[in-house]
Amino acid sequence: MYQPLDLNTDLTGVPAVVDFAAMRDAVKDLGGDPDRINPICPADLVIDHSVQVDFARTPDALNKNQDLEFVRNKERFQFLKWGAQAFDNMLIVPPGSGIVHQVNLEYLARVVFTGPLLHPDSVVGTDSHTTMINGLGVVGWGVGGIEAEAVMLGQAISMLLPKVVGYKLVGELNPLATSTDLVLTITKHLRSLGVVGKFVEFFGPGVGALSIADRATVANMCPEFGATLAHFPVDARSLEYLHQTNRPKEKIDVIESYLRATKQFRDYTNPEQDPVFSEVVELDLGDVVTSVSGPKRPQDRVSVAIMKKDFQDCLTNKVGFKGYGLSPSQLSASGDFTYSDGKTYTITHGSVIIAAITSCTNTSNPSVMLGAGLLAKKAVENGLSVLPYIKTSLSPGSGVVTYYLRESGVVPYLEKLGFNTVGYGCMTCIGNSGPIDDNIANTIEKNELVCCGILSGNRNFEGRIHPNTRANYLASPLLVIAYALAGTVDVDFETEPLGKRPDGSAVYLRDIWPTRAEIQRVENQFVIPGMFKEVYARIEQGSAAWQALDVPRGRLYSWDANSTYIKKPPFFDGMTKELPAATSVRGARCLLLLGDSVTTDHISPAGSIARNSPAARYLAQRGLTAREFNSYGSRRGNDAVMSRGTFANIRIVNKMAPAPGPKTTHHPSGDVMDIFDAAERYASEDVPLIAIVGKDYGSGSSRDWAAKGPYLLGIKAVIAESFERIHRSNLVGMGLLPLQFLPGESAATLGLTGAERYDIILPPALAPGQTATVQVDNGTSFQVVVRFDTEVDLTYFKNGGILNYMVRKML
Repeated sequence: MYQPLDLNTDLTGVPAVVDFAAMRDAVKDLGGDPDRINPICPADLVIDHSVQVDFARTPDALNKNQDLEFVRNKERFQFLKWGAQAFDNMLIVPPGSGIVHQVNLEYLARVVFTGPLLHPDSVVGTDSHTTMINGLGVVGWGVGGIEAEAVMLGQAISMLLPKVVGYKLVGELNPLATSTDLVLTITKHLRSLGVVGKFVEFFGPGVGALSIADRATVANMCPEFGATLAHFPVDARSLEYLHQTNRPKEKIDVIESYLRATKQFRDYTNPEQDPVFSEVVELDLGDVVTSVSGPKRPQDRVSVAIMKKDFQDCLTNKVGFKGYGLSPSQLSASGDFTYSDGKTYTITHGSVIIAAITSCTNTSNPSVMLGAGLLAKKAVENGLSVLPYIKTSLSPGSGVVTYYLRESGVVPYLEKLGFNTVGYGCMTCIGNSGPIDDNIANTIEKNELVCCGILSGNRNFEGRIHPNTRANYLASPLLVIAYALAGTVDVDFETEPLGKRPDGSAVYLRDIWPTRAEIQRVENQFVIPGMFKEVYARIEQGSAAWQALDVPRGRLYSWDANSTYIKKPPFFDGMTKELPAATSVRGARCLLLLGDSVTTDHISPAGSIARNSPAARYLAQRGLTAREFNSYGSRRGNDAVMSRGTFANIRIVNKMAPAPGPKTTHHPSGDVMDIFDAAERYASEDVPLIAIVGKDYGSGSSRDWAAKGPYLLGIKAVIAESFERIHRSNLVGMGLLPLQFLPGESAATLGLTGAERYDIILPPALAPGQTATVQVDNGTSFQVVVRFDTEVDLTYFKNGGILNYMVRKML
């Protein structure tokens, strides 16, 4: 059992506050004291997942986007301000401040609590990239929102004792490599080894050569390589970072004294301090080369040296994570369009449409941000430019980034290339890239082009970044600019120039690429404590628009039946004080039959709402125009929208549908329908549902709606070859059965098509680690492991989910 001492959340905290408000109502309805639903540990809610890049490449893009943000999200902001006064221990960091993980790293994290009792800091967060704080030596990881809500109410986290993988770093990065190249290398390495559910701890002399920002970049992508934790114990560089970010000297002294006294302070050059690990792997930092990852998964690293060939191979490879299945005749496809400047442009496979310096992975790291600025400066000085139709953007993770970019003098050069600051928060990486020009979109669709997004993010799953960028590559901020300058990913930087100087001579990437030493000199001069002091002194104040928001008062929320953003969820409808009986699932139909690596973006997308979707129809029926739909991410406080958005990813491949997209086949009728409509029809027929899926089900964001949505669709169980850690926990938290095929078995080996009916026979006395029998109406049966890993999992399931358990506990 693990009791976190702090909790971070972001705008995904809206459904958490919605649930809290509904839980208070439920406790009251059942005769209890609603004020018992109250956080007992500090909850820092940083509003960051809300800004969409509507405006880019203009000096006033930031103000325009933030103004629109308030128009779109005013109701949600008001609701959160209500929550801050209705619940104790809830700190709201207003919109426009930055990304929760960067704010945590630069400001919120304590490392050691220095109250009456000294003890190490720890945290859980409602975003999987909470692990970023591991780079500063703080134990923490991401959980689903529903599990976080229980933590806030005092419930400890239950987990099996994990194996700890020691990841030894030796050597030094070469002068041209970046921390992004390092993390993409580690991500591919550890994902191939298999570290799901394990802790990873970094050690060895190579760690000492990495800055805290570099370590945080590595720790940030812990979810992408599958581990629970990516820990860097505190050392002297950690203390230097605390000084640099303006933490009080007296607290830093206490932190050092406490950690040394308890033997938690690490000297990475001393092998006698190396712990004993469950297993050890090693990486020579000198082997790291300039890299990107894609086109569809973060772990698919590609050396930039072979990127051109790799992309060309992807075009003709069979459809999959590294293929688009184009025929030879399709390879020469291209299209012309007229842009707003009146000129005609041609795009082909590989053309860059979106180039975004974004995401907590990189915007927290001065070395890559200043490196991008220096590269931009050299590019402009050499006469290079970015094509005007490429949607370029810069979304820093905190105001500190803008401060040191401005002071170092690189902002004018970034803006000259179109990388204007468009907002502070998680933007393009979460799918808030905003619209592209209609002429470009139509040209891409008409000619079936595989056009590209290039971003300094941590996720590039299909359909996440933008519907018209079928290929998306993760890259350092420097490479984002480089590929924007090239205008295509179908380029060999060694042999092909980025452009020409005014005198006609060629400019290659190597001519403008800054070295680590060059970047370090600028960083030492301009990233100073005074910046952090000035920015964070006013972080809780917010803008004038935030301060002017009127909010309702009271401990119970007055639900507005007409709201399309905030709606009382049905999770507690019909709830009783007594436990419901745990029953087997009889006569179930399969709603979806999915393959491997289905992400939470496939299950519950956060991006734009398609105009022909069930969610769009619901909103249109309530008088909203398509322009007012906003995104699924913005409507997480409304279960009616989110249930309709479940499995609504336009790239999802359901083997029970004739083509990719959010469709399925209803049985026994054979009708092909929207997934939500099919679920509604099954509900009217009183038929329970299951989903059958492949390996690594639920990878990606720690998105609680990826469990809430299936619950509302009537799914009772998910049968998978394997689960990602957080998602399995979320399914249990919603009272769903996570069932796992036995090793070597799958839907394919068992001949399952999804057209069958299924009985899931649970053991009469449930216990962790048991098997259950699944009987199929074709006469076959098979065994599955019931993935209740702990007694606490069982308790949650028997209560119908963690929220119901907490309500009963408060009675």
